[in-house]
Amino acid sequence: MYLFDYIVNLSIFSLFVNAPMVIRSFMNLKPLQHQRIWAGLYAGVVSVLLVLLSVKQQGYVYDLRYAPVILMYAYLGPISGLITGGFALVMRLYSSGNWLPAIGGWALIMLVCSIVHVYFKRLGFTPLKRSIAYSGVYTVLYLVTVVVFHILVDRPFFHFQYLLFVVLGVILGGVLIETNERLLRIIADRERMEKTLAASESQYRLIADHTSDLIMVMDKNNMIRYCSPSHEHVLGYPSEELGCTALYRIVYHEDAQIIKDTMNSMFKRNKSHAMELRFQHKDGRLIAFDSLCKPVEGEHGEIEHIVMISRDISERKKAEEILLQSEKLSVVGELAAGIAHEIRNPLTTIKGFLQLYKAEDPSMKYNDILLEELERIEIITSELLTMAKPQAAAQYMTDVKELIEHTVAFLTPQALMNNIVFKRNYGEDSLLITCVRTQMQQVFLNILKNAIEAMPNGGEIDIYLRQEPSGECLIAIRDQGCGIPDELFHRLGQPFYSLKEKGTGLGLMISHKIIKQYHGSIAYKSKLNEGTLVEIRLPLHSRA
Repeated sequence: MYLFDYIVNLSIFSLFVNAPMVIRSFMNLKPLQHQRIWAGLYAGVVSVLLVLLSVKQQGYVYDLRYAPVILMYAYLGPISGLITGGFALVMRLYSSGNWLPAIGGWALIMLVCSIVHVYFKRLGFTPLKRSIAYSGVYTVLYLVTVVVFHILVDRPFFHFQYLLFVVLGVILGGVLIETNERLLRIIADRERMEKTLAASESQYRLIADHTSDLIMVMDKNNMIRYCSPSHEHVLGYPSEELGCTALYRIVYHEDAQIIKDTMNSMFKRNKSHAMELRFQHKDGRLIAFDSLCKPVEGEHGEIEHIVMISRDISERKKAEEILLQSEKLSVVGELAAGIAHEIRNPLTTIKGFLQLYKAEDPSMKYNDILLEELERIEIITSELLTMAKPQAAAQYMTDVKELIEHTVAFLTPQALMNNIVFKRNYGEDSLLITCVRTQMQQVFLNILKNAIEAMPNGGEIDIYLRQEPSGECLIAIRDQGCGIPDELFHRLGQPFYSLKEKGTGLGLMISHKIIKQYHGSIAYKSKLNEGTLVEIRLPLHSRA
């Protein structure tokens, strides 16, 4: 019968130990202030209920009320233990007689437990080990109380049974507390890991979504499994459109085989690889990228994916071209200086003899024409020296219409020989610019000569002159020649680059430099086999 009563007490005690911890696991409650006091009060209530379920034997009450007292001492210290013990003592005195052994035993247990608490703490015992140690202390103190007050001395099995269930209650309560605490720690660690993982994923997502670099993940079949949103900004393709499609869709067809061989090699050798690729924009233009490919291993150590990070190097390519062009210009300048210096010496001799012949025979035919052309050669050599070492030249107000007419008159014989006719369309009577006359004449001469040479079968060259609403002077020259391919526009004006078989590319280069010097601009529009339109814009002379 007693055994059944103890089992009922033990079960109820286990329920009350578990209840607050289960509630806490389901409800995200803030930690209580003065936790030791509140826990002592709750454990006191539990001990009261255990006293109500006590076993009575010859006027004595036996129950598990000291199990929550021991647990409070072990986990929260003397304050909680004394509060719980106070509740247990009051209820014990209220429910039964024999007050002297009850009060004496209680006082002894509280005193000794409070003293040994300091010792256990110094030893560094865990709460569960302290619970077992307190159970041993309680067993000794209980036996001392039984002997001192002669409580059922002839019933040792009864006492053994009682102590066994108290110790079992303490151990069971400790195990339940430790299990719940461990479970809460696991849950807290998991939540912390999930938050850390979410924060890390958010940071990586933030980088991937806002970087200008292209990030792609590809599988063994070279299919795109992920592409960053930057693809839409850089290449014009939304991420959804590129998902689960072949990489070759956006790679330029000439580079497709290179990247295919590279990918196959990486899946076999597990080595990163860097290369330059050309990706095709959605509108068809090509963009150069510096790409770094890195293999990623799966769970079984095999390469499952390749991550490709690509950076747009268009600006770097342009900078390299500008640097190369600068170096070419430097070489051209040095060559021009040397050539001009060598030409000037014999030129001076020829000019001197012509002037001498003119003085001896003023009627000599074509003498003036020869002298004018020699002066022109001198001007050209001076421009070559200027290209090598720019010098300040006097600028004057010049009528663009008059300048064009003078150039056209000079080229008319060559145009007639090629069955070419100049057509003028001047929108204004007079458009004035500030320039060095010979330099601008050289610009018009170069462009008109190129137009003539582009029309071996003859045709018309239209010359338009008008004032733009922006206040600039527009000179447009349109021919009916062979035209210029679109992919070669960006190379016009570069030194040593020419579409003519025997051209040097220096004419347009000098023209570009002169127009830039006057804060103007030059633009080209062309269609193959239809002709080319050259538009020059120059700031007009201020009349203020």
